[in-house]
Amino acid sequence: MKILCCAALAAVVLVLKGPTRVAAAVPDGSIRPKFVVLTTFGEAGNEARAGELGDWVAREHLTKTLSVPGVLAPIYYNDAGLFVMVTGTCNRSGLAMMALGLDRRFDLTHTYWMIAGIAGTDADRASVGSAAWAQWVVDADNVNEVDDHDAPADWPYGILPYGSHAPDQPPGKGDWSQKPMVFHLDPKFVHWAYALTKNVVLRDPPSLQKFAASYVGQPNAQRAPFVLIGDAIGTARYWHGPVLTRWAENWMSMYTGGRGTFVMTDCEDQSIAYALYLLEKASRVDSRRFLVLRTASNYSSPPHGESVVQSLLSGESEGSSVAADSAYRVGAPVARAVINQWSLYRDTLPGS
Repeated sequence: MKILCCAALAAVVLVLKGPTRVAAAVPDGSIRPKFVVLTTFGEAGNEARAGELGDWVAREHLTKTLSVPGVLAPIYYNDAGLFVMVTGTCNRSGLAMMALGLDRRFDLTHTYWMIAGIAGTDADRASVGSAAWAQWVVDADNVNEVDDHDAPADWPYGILPYGSHAPDQPPGKGDWSQKPMVFHLDPKFVHWAYALTKNVVLRDPPSLQKFAASYVGQPNAQRAPFVLIGDAIGTARYWHGPVLTRWAENWMSMYTGGRGTFVMTDCEDQSIAYALYLLEKASRVDSRRFLVLRTASNYSSPPHGESVVQSLLSGESEGSSVAADSAYRVGAPVARAVINQWSLYRDTLPGS
């Protein structure tokens, strides 16, 4: 596989670090969140439909709400400065982020942001219930795609970058993808969050232990849920199977110059990261203050011997609730640490 050189990467990578570039004028009396947790679905007070939102509202005593034009669900918050938002799924998440980010009632210049959502995981990297802090988010929506039946016989799959002539080739002169395609989160901030949470105990119910045991020859899939550093592919397509898992691994490596490791696949990170990129250009946010925490609700491919279609259609079942619980257990200590030490972290990035 060909890897992009550093010069080529410069055209497609946004590095979310460096001096703060926020200098927005905001009105007195603005709403100033200290920490915003971004969930993609869920309903407060509805145990059956709690999703990613429910634990945050109940356990962090988020008793207040406000509405933002353009955002369907209310935003929950408390007087400590913790806010939790439901962005919606897939590319709609970025639209909700833009609506919040451009609402002039808010001063977001010192706000921290954390995606805390469920995802699929590469069975070679992690187990269901595990939690990964991403250093790299790669957009996988901007692709050329042909049906596998129409692709040349020697192609591993029918997905290829714009401007290339075959899968796993780097983008060529005809690359018209929306830039940036890659978002590099501040490594020191990510490692600070990981160090704070690496020993968090995660749920490991017997039913998931039994399911994990079916991934013979993939020891990380069989492990009890754990916290790690691992990167995310974001695409609105909900894909599944060993062939596409190989595509995701190669796509991550190609667009990060071999520096990223595919661990989680989700539908929103690329859209939210791009919204923060645009909001920073509008002097509304500081995109260095951004974390991505993804927790595994399912594997991105079935165990050996099970069909891809059967695996896809069987759903995530108990894995979704376990992953949502992991997102809260791992994310909450980070949010609390920032808020409880606000006199330090208001102006200084954790880990710096």
